[in-house]
Amino acid sequence: MASVHHARADPDTRAGNTRARYRRILRFAAWQLAVAWWFELFLPRIGLRHIADRNRSDRMLRFARRFRNLAVDLGGLMIKVGQFMSSRLDVLPPQITAELEGLQDEVPPVPFPAIRALAEAELGAPLETVFAFVEETPMAAASLGQAHRAHLLPGNAADTGLGRVVVKVQRPGIAAIVDVDLAALRKVGRWLSRIRAVANRADVPALVEEFAQTSLEEIDYLNEAANSERFAADFAHDDRVTVPEVVWERTTRRVLTLEDVTAIKITDAAALRAAGIDPAEVAPVFAAVMFDQLFTNGFFHADPHPGNMFITPVAGSTSGHPWKLTFIDFGMMGEVPPQTRAGLRKLLIAAAARDGKGLVAAIRDVGVLVPSADPAGLERAMTQLFARFGGMGFAELRDVDPREFRDFAAEFGDVVRSLPFQLPENFLLIIRAMSLTSGVCSSLNARFNLWDSVEPYAAQLLRDERGNLVRDVAAQTVDTVSLALRMPQRLDNVLSRIDEGSVQVAIPRLERQVSLLVRMGQRVAYALVFGALLLAGAVIRVNDTALSNVLMIGSVIPLLFGLVLGRRRP
Repeated sequence: MASVHHARADPDTRAGNTRARYRRILRFAAWQLAVAWWFELFLPRIGLRHIADRNRSDRMLRFARRFRNLAVDLGGLMIKVGQFMSSRLDVLPPQITAELEGLQDEVPPVPFPAIRALAEAELGAPLETVFAFVEETPMAAASLGQAHRAHLLPGNAADTGLGRVVVKVQRPGIAAIVDVDLAALRKVGRWLSRIRAVANRADVPALVEEFAQTSLEEIDYLNEAANSERFAADFAHDDRVTVPEVVWERTTRRVLTLEDVTAIKITDAAALRAAGIDPAEVAPVFAAVMFDQLFTNGFFHADPHPGNMFITPVAGSTSGHPWKLTFIDFGMMGEVPPQTRAGLRKLLIAAAARDGKGLVAAIRDVGVLVPSADPAGLERAMTQLFARFGGMGFAELRDVDPREFRDFAAEFGDVVRSLPFQLPENFLLIIRAMSLTSGVCSSLNARFNLWDSVEPYAAQLLRDERGNLVRDVAAQTVDTVSLALRMPQRLDNVLSRIDEGSVQVAIPRLERQVSLLVRMGQRVAYALVFGALLLAGAVIRVNDTALSNVLMIGSVIPLLFGLVLGRRRP
């Protein structure tokens, strides 16, 4: 009877814990919103902004510490939220990001008996009959699951070619915890959407739904396995990257078995040097691979923190480096739609060219700046920003006198804050990926300058864009020539119909006027051909001087014909 009573009590206990968890998250959020409203909205409105400014740094630090305690105590998606905030170096003060960055590795593991029970229920057999060996101590413990080293049975190892594997098992009960956390986050999102200053900047409920979709996909290991294979296919012919193979026979929605590709952690500088690998050489390669994912493939790893990447030494590599980048954990992946990707490519090119006006146009194209905004002030701010700080790495920026940043913020801060920015869908993961990329590169090389990786990549994109433009110009030139050749015949047909009497004519000298029209049409056609050839030659001059010269010289021929026609009398 006791056991029956205990079994009945468990659901009630879980329901009580669920309600308590939900209420605790909402209480924390409500208090922090009240504090923010008081200091950031109310006090400045009554002329007491100096009070809010005076202790803002301390308030940010207290908030970060309280949230860290909440996340460590509750786990679940609160860890993910904290990890995301720790990567937002672009918008959050260092007091918050520094306090929360330790959440990456601070999750306590689940005892192995609970992991064993879940794995056996998923796989439908005792672990001893599925694996030759499973290590009880986890090699990694994350907020949603944990990983254990294992060996496949000899028959499975022979079939797959893999002996050592990693078995990733979901935390028991995590699905229910995720549901509760998402319900609380949706509630907070609705609160924020009622604040005009927030609603003007972002559709918070939509961002919460994007986060929810990502989180639900992350606890579906079949989805992660499919992501892993898609990512591997994208880099199948790239010697810089390697990806673990999936053991599908030992994979379910809550258990994932992968090839063990454990190697040197990407930020372990001492181990890299011991293996003869210069950490400073890793940074630009890693940045270039991330750029390829975002700007070329459109399918990217959205959680590239140091725990998800290894450096694998390789003998006889053809990539120019005796090592490869090994990515793991494909639960959090992002996709960049073609239109957004085109806007990001323009943004990257403008940033590399230090083109403030082009950068603002690209920001508008990707949807961050609403179409109704007046960009003049922002263009001036970006131009000044590039003029003063463009090309500096993080280490160089740290050496800049803080007063310069304050002066810039004083001059342009109101301009930037007054503009109607918004955060489009899919941007949460893009921002996270780029923030983590910058952080990893800086840890590999304190003097690393992201511009050094951006510029050659942007130059290649610009060459690609020019190639597309040349093809477009060539197609337009063919169309123009075709039109020029067809136009006289079409006008002659009209004249023939007039000669045959099929058109009643009562206007004197019509033939003379139509003849004049024919010559005008020809002149226009020759002018179009001249312009198209001249433009095509100018565009490809950087890449192919010989062809450029031929096109530009050839453009003289239609120009001469046009001039001769212009001098003829009708």
